[in-house]
Amino acid sequence: MLFLLPDWVEPVARYMLETGLRNTLRMAGFSLVFATVIGVVLGTLLTIKFAPSRWLIRLYIEVWRGLPVIVTLFVVHFGLTPLLGTRFEFSPLTSGIITLTLWGSAQIAEATRGAVQSIPREQHEASSALGFGWVGRHTYVIFPQAFRRLIPPLVSLLVGIILNTTLVQIIGGTELLESGEQSVERLNAIPPIGIFEIHAFEIYGAVAVVFFVMCFPLTRLAAYLERRLVV
Repeated sequence: MLFLLPDWVEPVARYMLETGLRNTLRMAGFSLVFATVIGVVLGTLLTIKFAPSRWLIRLYIEVWRGLPVIVTLFVVHFGLTPLLGTRFEFSPLTSGIITLTLWGSAQIAEATRGAVQSIPREQHEASSALGFGWVGRHTYVIFPQAFRRLIPPLVSLLVGIILNTTLVQIIGGTELLESGEQSVERLNAIPPIGIFEIHAFEIYGAVAVVFFVMCFPLTRLAAYLERRLVV
């Protein structure tokens, strides 16, 4: 006998997937790309023995790593808009991307510094003997080796970014969790309302399953890559 789903399941699932999950993945994707680019540049520059630049980069890392992500989100969304004016008003999703980029780039910068400094000094000396300058040495010799050690932290960072996208709900962003909450509220507003008409458990349970399906394979992949790539 064919199992028939309740009438409310299809529209709720479509809304959560097409709106909530799409926004979650969009935020996570943009944040990971921006955080990786900024973090790799800052982490590499952190290895230069020039005190002023190292102090500034270290300050950047410590601030955005040290603050709770939700505090950074409030600073970006509620603090920068009045400061910059309504012309630069950020949407909740844009504020989320900026926040996660700041947090993620600080994580990647520190990981990049460690990866670059872990390359044996002989590699630097050999590439210098071949006539490479600092940029060429890091571009063609040092960073390709260091990047292998960066892959596991990047995968782990993606997990953290995906989980932290739920904070955007607080400032009105419609990500996966918020789309689930909106669906619960809409269903509860349809009479008659009774204990068996409240579908919060099913909807929030589905949200939890989706996050688990996204994040658990990534955590296992990060552990696997760390064993295979980091030596």
